[in-house]
Amino acid sequence: MEAYQWLKVLHILAFTSWMAMLFYIPRLFVYHAEHIQNSGFNEVVKIQENKLYYFIGWPAMLATLISGSGLIVVMGGGEYLKSSAWIHIKFVLILMLIAYHFLCGFFMKQFAQGKCKLSGKFFRVFNEIPTLVLIGIVYLVVFQPAFWVK
Repeated sequence: MEAYQWLKVLHILAFTSWMAMLFYIPRLFVYHAEHIQNSGFNEVVKIQENKLYYFIGWPAMLATLISGSGLIVVMGGGEYLKSSAWIHIKFVLILMLIAYHFLCGFFMKQFAQGKCKLSGKFFRVFNEIPTLVLIGIVYLVVFQPAFWVK
């Protein structure tokens, strides 16, 4: 049971770091889009986006996925997955966060190449997506609802 507790600690810390990146990088995109004409400002924002994405986001995402997989194994692997319907919906939400992560990387590259024409308003709305997904994940983890009858 001690391995489970340590994996849970690692998972929560990694997930928190990953979510911090997913919350903050779109905010940098807002600033980038709204100050596109200020090349000095944009050079600083490009550095921030790059470091945030590659040095915080990627390691945190990988640690989240690895520790989460470890938790499933410790909980019984396939048998646990068969008996816990809620986790399948959580997997869909996780896939949404992974897609969002890669989409952030796409936008970051577009900004770096001077090709992103989306507005600050777009990125303000885009910035809300991980919050909605987080609400769903927290609900599922806390309440672990039974969506299907066995």
